[in-house]
Amino acid sequence: MLTITSSTIAERKIVKTLGLVRGSTIRARNVGVDILALLKTLIGGEIGTYTKMLNDAREEALNRMKEEAEKQGADAVIGTRFSTSTIMGGAAEIMAYGTAVKLEYK
Repeated sequence: MLTITSSTIAERKIVKTLGLVRGSTIRARNVGVDILALLKTLIGGEIGTYTKMLNDAREEALNRMKEEAEKQGADAVIGTRFSTSTIMGGAAEIMAYGTAVKLEYK
């Protein structure tokens, strides 16, 4: 499934717009990781466990969006974006969304 951030696809014609597709996941932080992250803020640098957690969450949301697009018969998702919102202290939703489209095949 082609997934892009632009609204057009070079050398391909969009023949049908199927509509909005989205996928999301909610992730919560781990108290043990929070303590280590707090210590890391004192010395600086990347907090690798948070980086991995957010990367995994984005991939899961993206995969769920693609699954929804496939159910609608899409060939691609254009205008893909990510959104994050806090659900409660220590938990956040990561959402991927875009427009499912059908492409012309030559």
